[in-house]
Amino acid sequence: MAKRTKTLASMSIETLIKLRDEIGTALSSRAGEMQQQLTRLGRWGAAKAGAGVGDGRRRSTLKGRKVAPKYRGPGGVTWAGRGARPRWLAAAIKGGKKLEDFLITKGAGKQGSKAGKTGRRRRKAKR
Repeated sequence: MAKRTKTLASMSIETLIKLRDEIGTALSSRAGEMQQQLTRLGRWGAAKAGAGVGDGRRRSTLKGRKVAPKYRGPGGVTWAGRGARPRWLAAAIKGGKKLEDFLITKGAGKQGSKAGKTGRRRRKAKR
């Protein structure tokens, strides 16, 4: 660094001003390139960071998540209860059925197993 200061110190004022202008031009062009890259990455970076940069709207945290279906229609067609009502459901309701007729009960396919509990009781009794 001492060598550079000696070199700069030996330069004339006109040469130093010219060098300063060249450095300013190089820095501003590099800053422009960086700004373009940030603009391109802006929406992606804002979504990752949760900031309001980009188009100014926040994205819903639930958007794109899968939800268990709540309603089952003819032919096994399902609907989770989100968004617009499916045509098959709207037609059925218009035909006189109720929305509750298509509800999927949560415990319909699950049956509790008592074998594991009784097995544990037996093991405890043997001790």
